[in-house]
Amino acid sequence: MLVRDAMSTVVLTIGPAHTLRQAARLMAARRVGAAVVLDSDASLGILTERDILNSVGLGQDPDLETAGAHTTTDVVFAAPSWTLDEAAGAMAHGGFRHLIVMDDGGPVGVVSVRDIIRCWAPARRHVTTVA
Repeated sequence: MLVRDAMSTVVLTIGPAHTLRQAARLMAARRVGAAVVLDSDASLGILTERDILNSVGLGQDPDLETAGAHTTTDVVFAAPSWTLDEAAGAMAHGGFRHLIVMDDGGPVGVVSVRDIIRCWAPARRHVTTVA
């Protein structure tokens, strides 16, 4: 199975000046765990739910902290044609849970560990226990 088969095509793009609260609201509204942060120079980064959680856990004010201050800019990008094994390997090697999927020079999706597990896990079956 390929990344294109597992990825979410909902790509939330925000600017680095968005506050963490604004980012969290947008992520919650779209039910995504990461936002692509697009800077004015067209560089891409990623802000994840964990980045927001870490900031709040440190006692930082989500109304004052900006996405740009918490964005990961050393991003590993995936191609839609990658296998899920390649994507999982990149995540395991890099220690992260989301990959921005790039095609034709722009983001076309995000694939997460949860997306991969959903594809790899067998369909849930109702198991009846006989006593």
